[in-house]
Amino acid sequence: MFDFILAPGNFPFAVALGLMLGIALLEGTMTLLGAGLSQAIDSLIPDSFGDVDLDADVDMDIDADVDADLDMDSGIDHVSGSGADVGHAELDHVAPGSASALSRLLGWLCVGKVPVLILLVAFLTVFGLAGLALQTIVHGVTGAMLPGSLASIPALIVAVPSVRVIGTGLSKLIPKDETAAVKADSFVGRVARITLGEATKGQAAEAKLKDAHGQTHYVMVEPDGEEEVFEAGTQVLLIKKNGPRFLAIRNTNPALVDE
Repeated sequence: MFDFILAPGNFPFAVALGLMLGIALLEGTMTLLGAGLSQAIDSLIPDSFGDVDLDADVDMDIDADVDADLDMDSGIDHVSGSGADVGHAELDHVAPGSASALSRLLGWLCVGKVPVLILLVAFLTVFGLAGLALQTIVHGVTGAMLPGSLASIPALIVAVPSVRVIGTGLSKLIPKDETAAVKADSFVGRVARITLGEATKGQAAEAKLKDAHGQTHYVMVEPDGEEEVFEAGTQVLLIKKNGPRFLAIRNTNPALVDE
């Protein structure tokens, strides 16, 4: 059995399985020592590689377009303290052509959703076993084995999609980090305070509000009433999203405050 596995035609597959076992042993040893190999490898992968989701649904594209319109009109919708613009952050994830071919490939392989070490072990295992299975069949039929380089081609064809399938399955089981990103539509019903300019019908002014996570956002607001005027410092209640702007009424309820 070992003679067959170590035969020249099986060299790539024997190496792959040997690396898989070595990685498993190393990970176990480092875990006992309080250091994880998986975390160390993941830290070397840029975050953007995990942001490419080829299965993103159409709703995400629409949300990104709406947020992009909001940003282009106001230029000031951002999360306080971090300098990160929610609209632009969402748009970066889905904009066509925003990711390189490598980023798209890694995203397709679920890098960023599943630890890289797990994906690597899955690839090495499937590649090694697929190659050995192929060589076993060929040897049983012809009495000889294919050259390792030639046998590696079908093994790769099997291994790469298998990593995708395994990664997709595991990503559904791994707990996902909670995100504080919110959609602009969720601001309706919240109290905002005019911070810059004077808002009249048809002329929006900047207003500040806090979302459900306590993060600060800046939006453009105009009165819902024809004769209403909102001066700086006025508290208003956002009642409707109208394109890139929000329609608002004066907040007359003392129970509703700008938190």
